[in-house]
Amino acid sequence: MCGASSLWASQPFTVPDTMAQRAMACTACHGKEGRATNSGFFPRIAGKPQGYLYQQLLNFRDGRRYHSLMSPLLANLSDDYLQTIAAYFAAQDLPYPPPQVRVPSASVAGRAEALVRRGDASRNIPACVSCHGSALTGVQPGTPGLLGLPRDYVNAQLGAWRTGQRQALAPDCMHTIAQRLAVEDISALSEWLAAQPLPASTTAAPAGSVKPPLECGRAAP
Repeated sequence: MCGASSLWASQPFTVPDTMAQRAMACTACHGKEGRATNSGFFPRIAGKPQGYLYQQLLNFRDGRRYHSLMSPLLANLSDDYLQTIAAYFAAQDLPYPPPQVRVPSASVAGRAEALVRRGDASRNIPACVSCHGSALTGVQPGTPGLLGLPRDYVNAQLGAWRTGQRQALAPDCMHTIAQRLAVEDISALSEWLAAQPLPASTTAAPAGSVKPPLECGRAAP
């Protein structure tokens, strides 16, 4: 035993100073390499547009978005380091988990798909695809994809936008849109989106390929 202890003492363990090592503070909740799972309240962050990830890190740090673990974790980090974190996870091009197996009813699916593909002009609600891309995989540099996310997470975030618990830089377009959604719309959207299969390419559409129907505030890249 003494010999083993001496050997251990003579060969101290050194933690590698890499982004993968530092990112373990994130992957403890968001899953290995930021992949997450298809259930729960923690979203996938691997492969999301860098500008979007950076903006959300800023929002958590600066109080526009609150989470009991995220907000204190980021409180003292600089803009440059938040960019480094965002760049690291944006570069993780990894397979998505399968969609949730719960299949929405025909009425729920019809309601959700109408909002996703066409919006609702009578309530001035733009189609989801008009901002998030026709494949719903997001648009560079700052619009996230809507597929591959847990139903409960999507439901909670749309509810938070609607009530103002989640905010963004002005003009806060998602708050405006979410306020026009009925509770039944939010439930249908979250259930339908979580059940959709992922396209062959999950890469966000190129910058400039989508012209959003309204202006949204975001931080400079």
